[in-house]
Amino acid sequence: MLLETARLRLRRFRPEDAPVFAAYRSDPAVARYQSWTAPVPPESAAALVRKFAGGDPGQPGWFQYAVELKADGCLVGDVGVNLHENRMQAELGFTLAAQRQGQGYATEAVWAVMRDLFEGRGLRRLSAECDARNLDSVRLLERLGFQNEGRRPANTWIKGEWTDDLLFGLLASHWRKAASPASI
Repeated sequence: MLLETARLRLRRFRPEDAPVFAAYRSDPAVARYQSWTAPVPPESAAALVRKFAGGDPGQPGWFQYAVELKADGCLVGDVGVNLHENRMQAELGFTLAAQRQGQGYATEAVWAVMRDLFEGRGLRRLSAECDARNLDSVRLLERLGFQNEGRRPANTWIKGEWTDDLLFGLLASHWRKAASPASI
């Protein structure tokens, strides 16, 4: 286990996570604003899970945390961190199974990662971006203290259409001002 909250464990992916990973990432509602196309074939999910399992959260590049419920060990989503070469800033991404949304799990998981990056590793800045239509992600980022830093109109060609991207950022100096989620 790498990180823990009141209800969640954020850990490395394991081979046995592949079927659940494939299931939630194959949900068209979950994939709608993401870079992948549903469904995610089992062999692709297994390859991604193997790749994620071999990652190093302390090295530059993407590291994907598996998010599981402490109560039953069920995999409910993932949080990605793209650590910059300078190890002072990172980009965040997150995905949660549709049936687990609206229960505060994404907020709790992303908050745990933010706390580790700012307080544990001393990063200076975090960023995130999302499709401007993804209002749930926008609200989550704002709830966690991220500031909307801009909009790139018709910036991303994805799934047969041009989409607007919203850019978010949070400086370590503003971290302490951000309200902690009540569930933590």
